[in-house]
Amino acid sequence: MWKEIDNSLQRSFEFQNFIEAFAFMTKVAFLAEKMNHHPEWKNVYNKVEITLTTHDAGNTVTEKDRKLAEQINQLVA
Repeated sequence: MWKEIDNSLQRSFEFQNFIEAFAFMTKVAFLAEKMNHHPEWKNVYNKVEITLTTHDAGNTVTEKDRKLAEQINQLVA
């Protein structure tokens, strides 16, 4: 579940292995590029941490972040 922390949406994901985590990140990358709204993220082996915030709006959560979060959720549903 996404949590709103420090003017951002944050969520951690865990997968079976690095390949699954990387495949997920690739799918997110395509979504982000299509929306022209790119996440901050960290990957270590099978874990991916994503932070969404809108820099153009003063580093705060906007509808862009909520839409991207919703689309990311659909990738793991």
